[in-house]
Amino acid sequence: MGERSELTTRERILAAAAGIIGEDGVTARLSVRAVAARAEVSTGSLRHHFPTQQVLRDEVMSRVYDWMLPDISIDDTTVPPRDRLVHCLRQVLDMSGTGSEARHSMVLLMENFVTVEQTEAMREAYLAMQRDGQRRMEGWLGTLAEEVDTLPVADIPRSARHLGTVLNGLALERALPAEDSLAQRESEALYAAADMALAPQWMPGADGVTGSDTK
Repeated sequence: MGERSELTTRERILAAAAGIIGEDGVTARLSVRAVAARAEVSTGSLRHHFPTQQVLRDEVMSRVYDWMLPDISIDDTTVPPRDRLVHCLRQVLDMSGTGSEARHSMVLLMENFVTVEQTEAMREAYLAMQRDGQRRMEGWLGTLAEEVDTLPVADIPRSARHLGTVLNGLALERALPAEDSLAQRESEALYAAADMALAPQWMPGADGVTGSDTK
């Protein structure tokens, strides 16, 4: 009973915080009083479950992405590792949409994080999303590292950051004018990024192993 009650309180707090973000946007300030009031819990109870706003925001964003991007395909060993990684990366990229949706997504990104004053709330919101993206890609690479011996565990954080940079660039390209279809170029870029991540011979001190064994 105690564990159930504790879990219920935690979930109510997360639902309240997600509701505030849904209404006010990702830069919404998750104040202790506002979230506690919405969840109908005491501020002390909220602090018990989430000692800081950063912890709360990170957990909320993690839940949102877990719902939108389930990690089902990364565990399917009947599919080659590089194909599973590209599939997961494409899921993230597709969140930005195509055409007018991609342009709208980029405009929102600029309005929320680039053209406005960089307040603490804005910085906190962006870094929370960045941390969750890094965590998710490190998780994917960690799973694949158990099958692919060309990916040292120590290199996973750097490889994940590289994948994030590639996704950012491709999302921007979707919002810009293009002379031809982006589908083929995106596939080439995603597979190149996946090969580099699974066999990071580009990193200083690597032994020059190619990505052929991961295909």
